Amino acid sequence: MNQMNSPLIRIGVFYDGNYFLKISDYYYFQHDRKARISLEGLHEFIRHQVAEDEDTDVRLCQITDSHFFRGRLSATEAREKDRLFHDRLLDDILMNLGITTHYMPLKTRDGRLQEKGIDVWLSLEALELALHKSFDVIVLIAGDSDYLPLVKKLNTVGTRVMLLNWDFKYTDYKGENRVTRASQQLLDHATYPVAMHEVIDERLSKNDPLIEDLFVNQPEPAPYTAAPKPVRPAGPTAAGPVGSIGVSTIKNLKNGFGFVVMPPNNLFFSYADMAEGDFNDLQEGDWVEFTVGRNHRDEDCARNVRKVQPPIMNENEDDDSSQEEEEHESASSRY
Repeated sequence: MNQMNSPLIRIGVFYDGNYFLKISDYYYFQHDRKARISLEGLHEFIRHQVAEDEDTDVRLCQITDSHFFRGRLSATEAREKDRLFHDRLLDDILMNLGITTHYMPLKTRDGRLQEKGIDVWLSLEALELALHKSFDVIVLIAGDSDYLPLVKKLNTVGTRVMLLNWDFKYTDYKGENRVTRASQQLLDHATYPVAMHEVIDERLSKNDPLIEDLFVNQPEPAPYTAAPKPVRPAGPTAAGPVGSIGVSTIKNLKNGFGFVVMPPNNLFFSYADMAEGDFNDLQEGDWVEFTVGRNHRDEDCARNVRKVQPPIMNENEDDDSSQEEEEHESASSRY
């Protein structure tokens, strides 16, 4: 094939947002790489992968449309769950990359938030744009069998489908097994199924720059907090009313969640509650400063968590204990 005379390969990228964020969380909290997936790096990887599968020059492979579909909390619910900052941060990234966002409100059923209708909306949008914009390749970042009708219909209109999929399992902070695996039917009908978990692990070991660029190489920014920094006492402080400042150590830290030691009930916190620093830099036993808050279950929790130096015992406490030891020794010598 004469590559320079080949027509432009028009690529449309469609994200199942909830699926993608699960993948990004996995690499940030579970995988040895400890970093989130970079959307910009992923788009560059897609162009190179399409060029390889289509046997053409990467310069002729251009992403002309990209769309991100996700269920979204209301502003009130996001504020209560401290998700406003992180949702806005994601919006900024998508907007700066020119990725069109499509949000549907999350619905509460049986006391749980559920995402309904996103797969149908994504499928309709992908098919319509494939017809009107003449995509040569649609890249689907999803794994649910609900997308099988879309893939079959795209096959009938002559649009090739690249399916980026992941297969992994781990145990979360509750001790529950979590599994992510693409539908086998979806894999069978895709033109170019790409097992990303295998590609990433294999090529990371070879220091492939294209794979290195798949990950964000800077720590996540933390929400700005203007709370005053109090004078820390020498030792843990008891949890007071909402808004009070406490200092204690971390316990049971894993998978993006942890607890601040605060008897009788230790205070839960997550990576979203960090006021500064990277959650992955924390270790069990580290001292942290935090603000007492309330979660959506009306339970005490830790907010605005930041790592601090261990408190230093003041001199008066040392003098008092030394004086007590001397008095004890003096009394013992009299008997």
